[in-house]
Amino acid sequence: MSAPHTRARTTRRGRRGATLTAALAAAVVALLALSGCVPSLLAQENTVSTPTGEEVAPELEPFYAQVLEWSPCGEGMNCATAKAPLDWSDPEAGEIELALSRHSATGDKIGSLLVNPGGPGGSGYDFVIDSLDFAVGEPLKQRFDVVGFDPRGVNRSTAVACYDAAAMDEFIYGTNPADRGSDEWIEHRAAANAAFGEACLDETGDLLANVDTESAARDLDLLRAVLGDDELNYLGFSYGTFLGATYAEQFPEKVGRLVLDGALDPTASSFEVNKAQAVGFEGAFEAYLEDCLAGSECPFSGTVDESVDELGRLLASVDASPLRGSDGRRVDADTLFTAIIYPLYSPDSWPYLSEMLAATMFGDADAALAFADGYHGREADGTYLDNSTEAFRSINCLDYPAQSDVEVMREEAAEITAAAPTFGPYMSYDDLTCTGWPHESAREPAEIHAEGAAPIMVVGTTGDPATPYEWSVTLADQLESGVLVTFDGEGHTAYNKSNACVSDTVESYLIDGTVPTSDVKC
Repeated sequence: MSAPHTRARTTRRGRRGATLTAALAAAVVALLALSGCVPSLLAQENTVSTPTGEEVAPELEPFYAQVLEWSPCGEGMNCATAKAPLDWSDPEAGEIELALSRHSATGDKIGSLLVNPGGPGGSGYDFVIDSLDFAVGEPLKQRFDVVGFDPRGVNRSTAVACYDAAAMDEFIYGTNPADRGSDEWIEHRAAANAAFGEACLDETGDLLANVDTESAARDLDLLRAVLGDDELNYLGFSYGTFLGATYAEQFPEKVGRLVLDGALDPTASSFEVNKAQAVGFEGAFEAYLEDCLAGSECPFSGTVDESVDELGRLLASVDASPLRGSDGRRVDADTLFTAIIYPLYSPDSWPYLSEMLAATMFGDADAALAFADGYHGREADGTYLDNSTEAFRSINCLDYPAQSDVEVMREEAAEITAAAPTFGPYMSYDDLTCTGWPHESAREPAEIHAEGAAPIMVVGTTGDPATPYEWSVTLADQLESGVLVTFDGEGHTAYNKSNACVSDTVESYLIDGTVPTSDVKC
């Protein structure tokens, strides 16, 4: 897989392969897109924003005092563009654009609720436009202007650019001819990553050094102010929890009601993230197998352990001899691994994982390619929906310091593989992604306390593969005012997709300010 670690996100458009019937393919599109959106048809009356007018440094006044001009977009929604400093340490050095989409409150409005779907690199703009009903429940739509935004570097905002579609195909789906973990394999992968980084620098320019999460959190405060909210109300999923927690650390006095669902641990290194995710996804695969083996359409037989071993042999087989798809692209172990973890984000997708694996076992590469395409946002015509892969790498390489000692990488790879014997080998050597990146990370992983902030709600799922439950426990403990909500179940993130206990707790907090007196277990 061509990423430092697995994307922490809640949603991604996706399509299945040609082996499915047209009706089933449509069902999978709907499922993996996780949308089911029924946009509001109400006319939008407030076409301009009213900034708070709060006092800021003189060089920031042009940004904090700007008036957003909303125009119709989607069905019954409005969109606008805000200006932010390119470099928050030098606000007069240039500016960037931030794209916003808004569904206006249908009832008695409390204020704005900014929403981030994860990533890094996920489009909040599209999340609200395309997946509003998945993003928030009806009570939140009634009481808040639900606002999606593309963080700096992402999609419709001033965005990172690197490769065209053909070069991106080669970068993501090209195979490494050497043995995994060998000197030749490491050199090949490092060279490919370095070339990608140089292309990003050439195409993106000064923005590439300024897409870190701390800068995005400064943008979040700017958006709060220009939307006219004295405090930030925020719903962040997955990576969006790190963005929200970073905001709370920078602006504790501006925290209104923050929900952080599927949390990242801000103290974790890139290695620790990869290790935890490898264990998480392997555990999710075992949970899938328990369900699969109890049914009649499972591609595996025998015990869970025997089936895990069979998958390990399949991954090793395509690693040594990749399968070729009908379009000429090849499925090696990295691509197949991506195709496997994609449906592991939600138990609802497990039946489609069975179909994909069954096809792959019979030598059909197209279903695996379709799943990997869904993960990477690649369309059937070879184009890419957005720049999420470029943004994901660019943001992570600024947020997570990398080390270049190959022997340390090998030691860490052995540790990850010991913890997750089947998935670990394909989630190792992540430092190769960023060791040659044009800009080094200046961030050191550290606890986030947000001292003095109003209560902050952290939601964790016990079987979450992408953001393991212990990260939510850790973040809630770190935050001075953290309150933990636990969903006992499978899948990535919980609000509006698990049970009424979680949804009611989150919505009571956001709407009424009801803070549980103790940790909630759902």
